[in-house]
Amino acid sequence: MSNNFMVFSGTASRYLAEKICAELKCPLGNMVMTKFADGEFEVSYEESIRGRDLFLVQSTFPNSDNLMELLLMIDAAKRASARSICAVVPYFGWARQDRKSKPRVSIGAKLVADLLSVAGIDRLMTMDLHADQEQGFFNVPVDHLYASTVMLPYIQSLNLPNLCIATPDVGGSKRAASYAKYLGCPMVLCNKSRKKANEVDSMQIIGEVEGMDVILVDDIVDTAGTITKAADLIMAGGANSVRAIASHCIMSGPADQRVDDSALVEMVFTDSIPYHGNSKKVKQISVSGMLAETIRRVMDNESISSQYLI
Repeated sequence: MSNNFMVFSGTASRYLAEKICAELKCPLGNMVMTKFADGEFEVSYEESIRGRDLFLVQSTFPNSDNLMELLLMIDAAKRASARSICAVVPYFGWARQDRKSKPRVSIGAKLVADLLSVAGIDRLMTMDLHADQEQGFFNVPVDHLYASTVMLPYIQSLNLPNLCIATPDVGGSKRAASYAKYLGCPMVLCNKSRKKANEVDSMQIIGEVEGMDVILVDDIVDTAGTITKAADLIMAGGANSVRAIASHCIMSGPADQRVDDSALVEMVFTDSIPYHGNSKKVKQISVSGMLAETIRRVMDNESISSQYLI
């Protein structure tokens, strides 16, 4: 692998960048962020990056400082004559705003894609976008990775006797179907309706769960209202056990309490977002190895899709 690359990290994702660098056996680049009294900040690379291929690791979860910090990192790198800039964004924030769901609303995912492009990225590396078509919002190559690469081996390690995959809403049926097909097990759907954002009005199970060990599959868990309601409904339907896996651990507001009070045996996430809660049911699996291997393949001009399980 070429030694002409460097890895730098934003403040919010330093924990993950350090793991990635450990996998790549390279040092984490030295960068300083200076904050001013009014809340403004600036970033500064403390070593030469001229002619280097840069990988900037930063998830853009709330608050918006994380996105702004990434934009400043990209701008500073471009002005310091980096040869190429790849934004490594394990969790791409604002991805749920991928279309006009009603009149007179923004499409936040497209706006953020434009901001990153104008700032100067040459490539984006991300994981489990809320909608696959958001890759088309960018005019640069997008390496769209999947948490299934680490989640499927974990599911197999559980050795559940009557495995069944479920999705907490119809929108995730494609993802759940891929898991079920790979694992050779049945799948059920939970159909929900909402009166407003982050609040489930009603839910029904489509399929048979009696006597099954069910695993709910999702991409994002925010307030955990949907996934815990689905878990309780599945257990009420006669399931032996119910677990949940999701790519991105937002876990805001009452999420911890809802997970603890629910029928879930465990709630498993990747570490695309740091978890600062206190639920004993929450577990995180690192995607640092997958991201490091993707960086290596990009530098060596090798196939990235060949590392996907599904």
